Amino acid sequence: MRHGKKINHLGRKTAHRKAMLANMACSLIEHKRINTTVAKAKALKQFVEPLVTKSKVDTTHNRRIVFSKLRQKEAVTELFRDVATKVADRPGGYTRIIKLGNRLGDNADMAMIELVDYNEIYNAGKKAKKTTRRSRRGGSKPAVAAPVETNATNEEE
Repeated sequence: MRHGKKINHLGRKTAHRKAMLANMACSLIEHKRINTTVAKAKALKQFVEPLVTKSKVDTTHNRRIVFSKLRQKEAVTELFRDVATKVADRPGGYTRIIKLGNRLGDNADMAMIELVDYNEIYNAGKKAKKTTRRSRRGGSKPAVAAPVETNATNEEE
């Protein structure tokens, strides 16, 4: 039975799995999208999303927590400087997994995982949200009639 076993071990020991996820997370932060298998992409999503949430509040404590997981100083600085400013208003869901089909060599199910705010193709058609809401109490403004122009020749007569 598999009661309470939520982590996918990915066919690896603990140290190998943690090192692989840390390296993949650093590559994702550096390149903004990477190609991998679907199982690794799902595991990486669970690994990276809490780190991006931590990066939204730039404190020494949060930097140390993220550094203990990622183990690359350049990735941590880029996460806190560039990525955190892009995702500051997003409440979650910082990554997107797009399935690509099967790999030719071993028929493994492949996917592309990317940071959501860095994809210009998907974000091109979307506009910024309005911050104001419409009132339910008939707050529509009445239309103003255009001023009627009087002809100067008619007034002289």
